Amino acid sequence: MRGPWNIEMMVGEQEAKINRDDAVDLEWKAMANPEHLAKLKEGVEAWNRWRKEFPDIRPLLNGADLRGVDFRVLPDPVSRDHPDSGKFFGNLLRQRNYAPSEVGVNFEDVELNDARFNEANLARANLTRAKLQRTKFTGAILREAEIFDSNLSGAMLEDADLRKARLGKVSLQGANLRGANLSGAHLSSVDLTDARLTWADLRKVTAHESTFVNADLSYADLTKASLAWSKLGGANLSQAKMVFTDLFEADIAGCRIFGISAWGVKLGGTKQSNLIITREDEATVTVDNLEVAQFIYLLLNNERIRHAIDTITSKVVLILGRFTDERKPVLDALRDELRKRDYLPVLFDFQRPDNKDLTGTVTTLANMARFIIADLTDPSSVPHELATTVPTTPVALQTIILKGQHEYAMFADLKKRYRWVLSPYRYDRQETLLANLDAKVIRPAEAKARTLMPKASRLSVPKV
Repeated sequence: MRGPWNIEMMVGEQEAKINRDDAVDLEWKAMANPEHLAKLKEGVEAWNRWRKEFPDIRPLLNGADLRGVDFRVLPDPVSRDHPDSGKFFGNLLRQRNYAPSEVGVNFEDVELNDARFNEANLARANLTRAKLQRTKFTGAILREAEIFDSNLSGAMLEDADLRKARLGKVSLQGANLRGANLSGAHLSSVDLTDARLTWADLRKVTAHESTFVNADLSYADLTKASLAWSKLGGANLSQAKMVFTDLFEADIAGCRIFGISAWGVKLGGTKQSNLIITREDEATVTVDNLEVAQFIYLLLNNERIRHAIDTITSKVVLILGRFTDERKPVLDALRDELRKRDYLPVLFDFQRPDNKDLTGTVTTLANMARFIIADLTDPSSVPHELATTVPTTPVALQTIILKGQHEYAMFADLKKRYRWVLSPYRYDRQETLLANLDAKVIRPAEAKARTLMPKASRLSVPKV
C-alpha cells in the first residue's frame, strides 16, 4: 500500500509513465501537462504559492495518477519514514481532526478529468470550478473540501470521506458515492441525478434545492438530514433510514420506499404521490403518504395485522363515565362482562398528561370502536366528551343512568340531532344492569351499529 504522503514518489511515477512508451507518451502529454506535474512534485506549499503568483495559468492534470498523495500542508509534517505507513496510517488520517492552520491544495479551475485520487488526502482542498468528470476518488479524504461550480459527473467517490464538505452548484450526475461519508456536509443546488448513494452516510447533511432524481439511496442513513425543496422523484429509498429527516416541500413522488425506516419525518408541503411500497420482484403497489406506507404494506402481507384490524373495528367498545369511588366499580363490572362476551373494552381511565389533548384521545378511541357505552350518572367530563365526539363520529352510543337521576340538560339535543344516539337504559342497581346487559345495552347498540355505515367496512382490508 502506498504511503498517503509521498507526493514526490507519486508524481515521479507519473513522469516515468509519460516517458516509458511513445504511444503512452503522446496520450499523457495530450492530457496532463508534464510541467504542471513537475510543479506539483515540488509539494503542496510550492504548488499553492505558484497558483497564487500565476492565477491566469489553468493547470492541466487530466488523467494524472495521484493515488495516495497527501495534499495537505501540516503544521508538523509527518515523517515520510513513518513505520505505520500504508492503509493503517491512512485510517488514522481519516479519524483525526484538522487544525485551522492546516491548508488544503488549491485545485481551483484545474482540469482533472479522468485523474486518479484513490486513497489521496484532499482534506480542505479547493476544487472550485475544477473539471472532475470520471475522476476517481475511491477511499479519498475530502473532509471540509470546497467544491463549487464543478463537474464531477461520472466520478467515482466510493467510500470517500466528505464529512463537512461544502458543495454548491455541482454536477454529480451518475457519480458513484456508495458507502461515502457525507455527514454534516452542506450541499446547495447539487445535481445527483442517477447517482449511486447506497449505504452512504448522510446524517445531518444539508442538501437544499438539490436533485436526487432516480438516484439509488437504498440503505442510506438520512437521520436528521435536511432535503428541503429537493427533488427525489423516482429515487430508490428502499431500506433507507429517515429519522427526523426534513423533507419540507421536497418532491418524493414515485420513490421506491420498501422497508424504509421513517420516524418523525417533516412532510410539510411534500409531494409524495405514487410511492412504491413493494419490492422490485413484487407486483407494484403505490400509496400517496409516506407515514402510512408501512402500515398499508403490512395490511397487504401480514395475516395477523389484518386480523388485528378486523378485531379492533368489530369488537372494541369504548366505556365513558366518572371514576369516583362510587361509579368506578360499575364501569369495571361492565368491562369484565364485555370481556366475557368476546369484546375488547377500552375503559377511559387515566390522569391527564401535561402534553396530551384528552378530547382528541376520546375522539380517536371512538373512531376505533364498534359502539360506545357512556354512564350519565353524576356526569363530570362525559358531557364535554360526548359534545365533541358525537357530532363527528357516527358510532352507536348507548347510554346508561341510575334510576332517580336525569340526563344532563344538553343530552336531549344530541339525541334529537344524531340518529346514532340511543335513549338511556335506567337501572336501579349494578346487579340489574349486568343481568340486563345483553337485552338493554349490547343488543340495541349492535342493532344501531348495523344500521349505520359500518366502520369495519371502511377500515377492513380485503384479504389478498
